[in-house]
This record gives sequence, C-alpha cells and structure tokens, in this order.
Amino acid sequence: MESRGDGRIEVSPAEQKLLDAIADDLARLGRVKRVDLGVEEKEAFVQAWKGAKGARERILSPCMGFSKSKGLRELHDVKPQAYASLQCLRLRLTTWTREIQQERITPMSEPSKYSRGGDEGDDEEEDDAIDESGYKQAKDAVLFAIDVSQSMLKPPAEGDSKNPDNRLSPTVAALKCAYALMQQRIISNPSDMMGILLFGTEKSKFQEADAETGRTGLQYPHCYLLNDLDVPAAADVKRLRALVEDEEEQQELLVASKEEVSMANVLFCANQIFTTKAANFSSRRLFLVTDNDYPHADSRDARNSAAVRAKDLYDLGVTIELFPISHPDRDYVFDRSRFYNDIVYSSTPSDPDAPAPLTADIKPASSTAKDGISLLQSLLSSVASRSAPRRALFSNLPFEIGPGLKISIKGYIVLHRQEPKRTSYIYLPPDSDQPQIATGSSTLVADDTARTVEKVEVRKAYKFGGETISFTPEELNKIKNFGDPILRIIGFKPLTQLPIWANLRPSTFVYPSEEDYVGSTRVFSALHQKLLADQKMGLAWYIPRRNASPSLAAIIPGSETRCSEGEEDQILPPGLWVKPLPFADDIRHPPETNPIRAPDPLIDAMRTIIQQLQLPKAVYDPRKYPNPSLQWFYRILQALALEEDLPEKAEDKTLPRWRQIHKRAGGYVVEWGAVLDEVYKAWQVSEGRNGVPSGSGGSVKRSGKGDIGGLGGRGGGKKIKNEDRDDEEPVTDEQVRKNYEKNSLAKMTVADLKGWLGSKGLRTAGKKADLVDAVTGYFETKMEVD
Repeated sequence: MESRGDGRIEVSPAEQKLLDAIADDLARLGRVKRVDLGVEEKEAFVQAWKGAKGARERILSPCMGFSKSKGLRELHDVKPQAYASLQCLRLRLTTWTREIQQERITPMSEPSKYSRGGDEGDDEEEDDAIDESGYKQAKDAVLFAIDVSQSMLKPPAEGDSKNPDNRLSPTVAALKCAYALMQQRIISNPSDMMGILLFGTEKSKFQEADAETGRTGLQYPHCYLLNDLDVPAAADVKRLRALVEDEEEQQELLVASKEEVSMANVLFCANQIFTTKAANFSSRRLFLVTDNDYPHADSRDARNSAAVRAKDLYDLGVTIELFPISHPDRDYVFDRSRFYNDIVYSSTPSDPDAPAPLTADIKPASSTAKDGISLLQSLLSSVASRSAPRRALFSNLPFEIGPGLKISIKGYIVLHRQEPKRTSYIYLPPDSDQPQIATGSSTLVADDTARTVEKVEVRKAYKFGGETISFTPEELNKIKNFGDPILRIIGFKPLTQLPIWANLRPSTFVYPSEEDYVGSTRVFSALHQKLLADQKMGLAWYIPRRNASPSLAAIIPGSETRCSEGEEDQILPPGLWVKPLPFADDIRHPPETNPIRAPDPLIDAMRTIIQQLQLPKAVYDPRKYPNPSLQWFYRILQALALEEDLPEKAEDKTLPRWRQIHKRAGGYVVEWGAVLDEVYKAWQVSEGRNGVPSGSGGSVKRSGKGDIGGLGGRGGGKKIKNEDRDDEEPVTDEQVRKNYEKNSLAKMTVADLKGWLGSKGLRTAGKKADLVDAVTGYFETKMEVD
C-alpha cells in the first residue's frame, strides 16, 4: 500500500483482492447476524476497505477507539506485516459490526431459561413422567468436507481382492460413512440438516445459474457440492448410495485435480453454505476428512488466509471437527500440529447448545486401519460419537452450596430411552396427489345445550369429603408454586447410606456454567474433588424447572471413565449426578417370602459359570447393543422410503450366543447340575422327604399339589396314578435328545413328552403336536449338542 497525493491509498492487485474478500465477508456477517445496515453505512464500509481516506477516518477513529495517526500508521506499515495489519483491522471491524448489532437489533422476547417451552396453561399439568420435556430441541447441521486427492483415492496396499469392501479408498470410505449417517438421520433426526462437499476434484459445482430468478452461477475452483445442506430426502440417499456402490460413477466424479485446491476457498465455501442454509441453527458442524496435514507448503499467505477463514467459521458459531487419515502401509502418520492446530480451535463456541469440539489429541482415524473395512469402521465409530449434539435439560440453574454461595450449572440426561417418533394422520386432498398432514382440534361443548364452552369458563375441581372444590388457574398456580428453580444443598451423608432401592427416576448429570456466575467451574471442581475424596454425597432441595414439584435429591460425585485402549475415548465425563430420592409415600414393602438359600457348594459351582460368561472387560457398553425393536421400526421405514426390499428378519444383538456359551461354560453347567442333584438329595433327607430326584437333568416327579419337593401328596386319584407310574422308568435327557436328532419325537408317547417337559419347567398343555414343537424349540434354542 502506498499513499497518493490526493489522499487516497493505492493498493496492489493482490492486496485489493484480499480487501474485497474481507469486505464481502463482513457484509455477509451483517446479513447473517440480521443487522440491517443503512445505505450510507454500507457505502462507507466498502469505501473504507477500498482506500477512501475520508471514510476510513470517519469509521475507524470514532468506532474503533484508537487515534487517527495510529490507525493510518498501522495501515501504512504493510511491507513486513501487511497481513497482520489487515487481520487486526478486520477483527476491529467485526467488533464494530457487533456494536451496530446491539444498537439496531430489537431483542426478541426469549422464553425463561427455566421454562419447559410450552404455554403457561400447559404448566398446570405437572407430572413426574415428563421430566425430559425440558430438552432444548436444538437443530443440528452437519457438512462433510471430504478430500478427493490422489492419496485419498488410492486404495490400501494390503487388502483382500475377493472382498471389494477391503479395497476401499479413504474417500469412498468417508462417503460410505456419510451414507450410513444419512440413513440414520433421515428417520431418527428428521429436522437436522446434512450436506456433502467434495474438495480437490477436477469438476467444480456450487451454485448453478437460475434463469427464472436471475441468479448468476457461483463456483469455487475444485469444490464440488455433492449434496446441498438440507434435510435429507429419499432422493438424496438414493443418489449417494448410487455413488458409493457404482464404480463407474465414482471414476467419473472422483477425479483428483492437478492443481492444489485452496483451503481458504474450501472454508469460505462452507461458510457460504452455512450462512445461506442454516443461519438460525444452534449447532453447526463441519466434518473435515483429509490426509494432507500440511497444505500450501510453499505459500505462507495461503495458509494464513485459510486460518482467517477458519476463524470466520468459528465467529459464526461453526465447529470444525477434523477426521485425520493416516496411511500405515505407506509409513505416513498425520501430524495435525503442522497446520490444523490453527484451524481447529480447542475452546467451545459462545453458543451454549453448540456441541463440544474435537480435542487436540484425537487419534488419526486410520492409525490402526490397514484396509478399507477397518478405515470405514474407525470413521463410523468416530462420527457416531459426535453425530448427536448435546441437549440440555436445564440451563443456568442456581446451585446453592451454602448461604450466600451460588454457582450456575447445566443439566443433561446422559442415558435416555429412545422411542419411535409419533405417527401422524395424513389425508389425500381431492385436487392433489401429495399427502397432507391432518391436524386435529378439540372443542368443549355443554352436555345439555351443546353450546361451545370457552376456556375461561373451565375450572379444575377436586372431590374432598363428598364435596367438589373448584380452583381458578391463579389459585392452582399458587398451590403448585414452591419457589424458583434451584438446587440447594442442605447437608452431607456418606455414600454408603444411599440404598440401592432409592432409585426413583433417572439421574441428571450436572456441569458448571460460567454464564451467570463467574468462577462457577472452580467452585464446582473443588466440591466435586472433595466429595470424591471423602466418599460422601450431598442432600439437596431440588426444583429443576418452574411449576415442578420439589424433591429431595442425592448429589453423587462421578469420576471420569475412559476406555483402556485409548485415553481419548471417554465413556463418562467427570461431574455430579443428581438422583431424586423417594418420599415415604413412594416406598412399598415387598411381601414376605421364605426362599431356600442355596448351600455354599452350589454357589461355588455357579461362580465358575458366571466368571466364564462375563462381558468383555466386565463392562456393559450400551452403544454395542441397539434397541432391536427400534432398529426394526427404522429399518422398515427406511425400506419403504427408499423403495428397498423389506427385510425378513430383525437384527437382534441382545440374543445370547448359545454356541459360545456352550463352548465356554457347557462342561461347568453339567458339573453344576451334578452338584445340584447331590445337594437336592441331601436337602430331601434333611427335610425328611421320601422321594428321590429322577433323570439325568435333576428332574423330579411331582406327586401332589402344593408339595415343595414334589414327593408324597394328597388326593386319592392322583396318588393312585402316580403309584401306577412308579413302575415305569422316566424318560431321560439322552433319550429325548436322540429322538430329536433322528427327527422321531412324534413316536414318543404324550405321557413321556409331558413328563420330560414338566421336568424342565416348560408348558405341558396342548396336543401332541404342540408338545413336539415345544421339545424341538428347546433343543434349537439351547443348542445342547454333544
């Protein structure tokens, strides 16, 4: 930049191009933030960037808060620090834009941070079963940015040629990952948006020209918008599936560019997509999949420009999450410290509903993957852990630790039962083939005159002492109002005094928030560490939201839980858990029973069986066991929406693996059965009973109704019948198994089938065909094969 005699500043073409880009960016920021700039302000804004000295002084001096000479000196000092000066000026103009924002925007009436999001009349219907109604249904927008370079298109060297999935390139694996996520979200998250942007391609596609609206086409070099950011439709899923499965279409589209793509253009293109398609979304995320850890190695200006574009996305509230790709077969490990530490910010955005960004020490997605299958599984695992944004049950709830000591917390329900979405009634209008959603309405009418009853005429009443007592809505609100929402500690108790039966409702995970009280994190951390060290819990008065019934709650400290395989895999975060405690009216006493305690030898034999049947690492991970009924429901909807073949059988990962159980513990189960026979005989002798168990499986003949041992009994008819059966040898497990293997169960008598089924505790009613089916089902399920 050089000063001319007419008071204007002359800039070089490269500097002018950068100034124009920043001017367009700030103008776009004004539109996104809904700032209605005037014509004079816009003209002065653009003129300042293009070198008009008068407009520069008018804007910079009064609004930026620094002197004219300092501002001009900073602008003139461009030879060693040209880019730094421009970036500093851009940040100051961003501050100026926000000041205009505060002066010109009329604040909208926001709902209370403790409210449930409904009308006040709805708050009257308070019920303990709708604790989750306070969820903030934050919309989520995810944009995949997938690198299409020569190295990303190259399949792994080690792979099975017979299985095409083992020859997946990183780009195709990322597309399959996006396809799997789109399949999931098209039904489970119907209001969320998703898009796919390919960069580094030979072809370019972003915004096509529209003759009807007069919109001109806009292109970003080597950026191909495969799926625009929108709610996924069936056509989008079909198009992406065709690309993933059709190699010819891949060869036509997935062609790497000979020129290096500009990362600044990629991030600016993502900025344009988010601002035009998801301007009001509280959660916006960019999933960046690449194996190039040092783009623009020969151009520092290009890297700095990309860093500025990343900062623009961050200021917009977009979180960049990096999925680094390494190539172990080529001795290449992704090093994010070379470039991407300046792109991916470790701090969270200002939006409280935005998801937590990726940590800086995340493991590269394919550091342990040697083929396409492993890479795809690694990517799916990484994306699945970040596919859903965090949703707060309540925000900025006061947490009173002591008199005069309050901090602010947020609450989350970490474990929540998922259920299918509610169905909607639809109808076909006579003038259209498109189905429309039918909305229902109800009207109260008088029973005698059939006139419409207005809402103001309706009152609620309760029967008490034979009389009906009515209340106005104001009186009901006063009755149900126990104060503002709060979590107030009233004392401390040892953790050992919390009984296991005091589990009334799901626990809420709470975490500190600095929005209302600065320093909440330090106080929260000190309380958390003290409770953990002393193994104590807090007793608190708990009102989670307005018009909610108060309850006593236990504040339980929870330590951080991580996987042993890698420190970056967090299972549960550190924090406090608020567990509502039952009142006296909520406790019911179980009926008295007199169970017979098993002797120690039987318990010791069962201990060995239990040890053989433990889950991996003795930890139950619910993420590995999806709800089979819910998955079946979604699978049917997906097949109908995408015009696929209906599945014949649901995938149920909760079913026991009988073959593995038989292999691991089959012998121990037989030994336990022998110990049971011995213990049972000894118990019969000690109880003075006359019968003995029969059959190899420990089955016992029952002779009388209501007899514990099944020996001896009352009733002449049954006794004579049992005495007649005493001369017959009971059928053994081995005989029944042989008949099952020979498919000759139908040749057995009904008495033998009933006797054997009764010894196994199975149903004995029905015809002979039903009994044969029951025996067949027993062996098919238990897999008791020698």
